Amino acid sequence: MARLNVNPNRMELSRLKKNLVVAKRGHKLLKDKQDALIKAFLEKARKVKEQREAVEEELRRCYESFLLARAQTLPAMLEQALMIPGAKCRISVEHRNVMSVVVPEYGIDQEGKALNYGFATTLGSLDVALERFSSIMPKLIELAAEEKAIALMSTEIEKTRRRVNALEHVLIPATIETIKYITMKLEEQERSTLSRIMKIKDIVRSH
Repeated sequence: MARLNVNPNRMELSRLKKNLVVAKRGHKLLKDKQDALIKAFLEKARKVKEQREAVEEELRRCYESFLLARAQTLPAMLEQALMIPGAKCRISVEHRNVMSVVVPEYGIDQEGKALNYGFATTLGSLDVALERFSSIMPKLIELAAEEKAIALMSTEIEKTRRRVNALEHVLIPATIETIKYITMKLEEQERSTLSRIMKIKDIVRSH
């Protein structure tokens, strides 16, 4: 294990011991954060998977209704009916903190009516299709927010994992190794100093 490049003296030894305490505490906090993030991520991922499957099933029914309407309506009439949109959607974005990860929350405000055409030249199947598309919009926006939250949490888990690994496998072992090295050097210096003192005492006594 590589040591840190420091001078082997008591001041550095004291500093490294303090740093080691801080590093171990930080490692524990980051490890706890990582475990909590992974648990929250897995729970959210399961819910979002179910949510996505439900939304995809609704979308399938929407497209089926629209394909039926297109098959039953003349192309020119269908184009004329859909030329001018009757509804507007405004998306608002707020943010909340989930395990130190700032995730978005999208709100949707729908105005107007999806059925913005005369009913004389269109069939009921088109009405059903457009109403279904209109009703699924909030669910699509909510799903987008949840999937964005999952992506952000995944990124944060990866960052935290790298920090935990850096502390666990690099910084803490290197600090421990350096503390042992400095301690050994200081002990050698003490023994050498003690040996010189003893020799000096012997020389003084001999005279």
